Amino acid sequence: MEKQTTVRGHAAAGVTILIWGTTFISTKVLLREFTPIEILFIRFLMGYLVLWLVYPRKLALTSRKQEWYFAAAGLTGIALYYLLENIALTYTLASNVGVIISIAPFFTAVFSWIFLGGDRPGKRFLSGFVIAMGGIALISFSSEAKLSINPLGDILAVAAAVVWAAYSTITKKVSAFGYHVIQATRRTFFYGLIFMIPVILASDFKISLGQVTQLKNLGNLLFLGVGASAICFVTWNFGVKILGPVKTSVYIYMVPVITAVTSAIILGERIPGASVFGILMTLAGLLLSEGRSKKIEIGSEKGTGLSEAGTP
Repeated sequence: MEKQTTVRGHAAAGVTILIWGTTFISTKVLLREFTPIEILFIRFLMGYLVLWLVYPRKLALTSRKQEWYFAAAGLTGIALYYLLENIALTYTLASNVGVIISIAPFFTAVFSWIFLGGDRPGKRFLSGFVIAMGGIALISFSSEAKLSINPLGDILAVAAAVVWAAYSTITKKVSAFGYHVIQATRRTFFYGLIFMIPVILASDFKISLGQVTQLKNLGNLLFLGVGASAICFVTWNFGVKILGPVKTSVYIYMVPVITAVTSAIILGERIPGASVFGILMTLAGLLLSEGRSKKIEIGSEKGTGLSEAGTP
């Protein structure tokens, strides 16, 4: 039973990353008619409404302190992460951002060690991290003429990686409350939307019904809102609940791999030989970082005070 639960956790993380790795196509199409904050607000508003339809039960918190954790999750994983990533893309190359964002698992491991009492990142995890980062760099830069250093954009990308690590750590704390994963995710979306409001008020936010109802735009918005937001955040949070923040975050290494493969399949882009080698390196790094002994896993659970299902 325990093994089946773990398999489900890995499957949830894998499905999430498979979808997240393809969202760039929809976002690229929508950016022709929408601003980044408009896309962000619409997709998470859609996701929030869908989660209400799927599970229309109000979440009754047992303590006011828990509300702060949900607010922190909404601020980090919904509002700040995506805003920092989108702003970074305006200052630096997408390849730079792709590589830098992929360091999030390292920060997640450090945060888990410091704040959740988890294991200190070991040689196996760090070796896998280095190998995966080398593979990601090959994938991202093989099509670029040269590596471009843009301090502001790159710093913002690092900040986004740190923020996502914080979100993953907070999500593990939230899962320990024992609420239904859809209710918890919906509450996080609510706070994410609230924290977007100041940015919306400060920007030229204009959305017309005609824009949204265009078949091409509606299809891409539904994919982002229902698939990449409502479904994926639920499956990601489920993965964190079962596997923990460190093991789940390692799947982020796969995003550039999926992006490269889908670019070849959907957009007909050629995959250079260096990228093929980079994909193999990234997969090897993922497997190395994920491979931890049973003894260590049990020790980690005791250290966090959490059971296998993420409850006290």
